[in-house]
Amino acid sequence: MIYFASDIHLGSGDKKAQRATEQRFVEWLKHIEPTAEVLFLVGDIFDFWFEYKRVVPQGFVRTLGQLARMTDRGIRVVMLTGNHDMWVGKYLTEECGIELYTTPQIFTLAGKKLYISHGDNTNIKGQPMLRLMNAFFRSKPLRFLASWLIHPDLFLKFGQWWSGSSRKAHKEQTDLSYLDPLIEFAEGYKEQTIDHFIFGHLHISHQRENVTFLGNWATGASWAELDSNGNITLKHK
Repeated sequence: MIYFASDIHLGSGDKKAQRATEQRFVEWLKHIEPTAEVLFLVGDIFDFWFEYKRVVPQGFVRTLGQLARMTDRGIRVVMLTGNHDMWVGKYLTEECGIELYTTPQIFTLAGKKLYISHGDNTNIKGQPMLRLMNAFFRSKPLRFLASWLIHPDLFLKFGQWWSGSSRKAHKEQTDLSYLDPLIEFAEGYKEQTIDHFIFGHLHISHQRENVTFLGNWATGASWAELDSNGNITLKHK
């Protein structure tokens, strides 16, 4: 079985909420471990992650340990970064064995060609400020300068504040029209034939024709499963 999850946002909320979310996620990882061939983590696994050369954010040891255990057992774990955890380096790959991508990817799995993306940087041509912010935050020179000029404690504190502000500014949505930009992107995609599109980011668990939105883990669990026949099913707990 191939599994997909996104928007865990580990580290968000108060200490009690953080621990509850991580416990829920780790329990799910343990539950799928016996049947998992591949696990896709489709962005915003962490609420904020900025990786220095020799420093990473503290915490998440239960999650990282379980993911390392899974890759040690031969389970392929693939992570595509989101807008909250785009500042990754080599740590997750070297220490946890995670296969890491910072851009959308196309995979052929169970006979199906899948376009997998967090979705935060997709179909935003009509939003110049968002495009500018995305380019700014993804700038490798600026990231390099920040890692040399700003003490980790200060930067991580800023990042946690920024992540919290971002969530408050973008309240949880239930209106399915919120999904329209990514649905339009999927419908207009002409570069090659894609059987199914999988997105995170919008925190809505929904499936429509050949597009699946993975939802989020703020209060429960939401994920997708791809079986050997190429069927994709959304699950909730």
